[in-house]
Amino acid sequence: MSLKAGVVVFPGSNCDRDLAVALRSAGADVTMVWHKETDLPAGLDFVGIPGGFSFGDYLRCGAIAARAPIMRAVVDFVHGGGHAIGVCNGFQVLIETGLLPGALMRNAGVRFICAPVGLEVATTDSAFTAAYGKGERIEVPIAHHDGNYFADADTLASLADQDRIALRYAENPNGSAADIAGILSENRRVLGLMPHPERAVDPAHGGTDGARMFAGITEALTGEAVRA
Repeated sequence: MSLKAGVVVFPGSNCDRDLAVALRSAGADVTMVWHKETDLPAGLDFVGIPGGFSFGDYLRCGAIAARAPIMRAVVDFVHGGGHAIGVCNGFQVLIETGLLPGALMRNAGVRFICAPVGLEVATTDSAFTAAYGKGERIEVPIAHHDGNYFADADTLASLADQDRIALRYAENPNGSAADIAGILSENRRVLGLMPHPERAVDPAHGGTDGARMFAGITEALTGEAVRA
């Protein structure tokens, strides 16, 4: 049984095809979903919100995309038991929908950063990180200007206490609170992260540490192992 995945496409998305390729490399059957659709394809197991600059980031990163018709269906999908990932701009979109807490502000250096970074896997208790070892160091690229994760003290404490910090930066590149690179929703079915695992799935990318994330998702949701 193959993973049935949908990748949402907004005007300004530029990593939608990369995300689809990464999912297909892990055996998923992927459907691209335009932002004006009001319903997701039937039978999906998983939805991906890709990186890029949805609607040009003209209002606030992810704010317009979060109000696109398809995002109402994504919220309902998650509340109904589905899994979703938001990468970079997709993380910003998920925060704007309320599926994830906090905010993503301008990088501490107020400049765009595009580079491979070291990450520490903070929890393996999710479909997204189950293929890694807890505390394992991996390398995945980042490419963002507004990746500085912020949340109030109570939210940060809850994320830590509930083991919902998925990934931390080994060396913080953007000022994110608690070195946070990715977080999980309360139901652990949603992951938002600034690094781009879809850009680390092929040796030609310079590394394949992201491939295990997609293989792990497929195995967790279908029960079928994927060689990554």
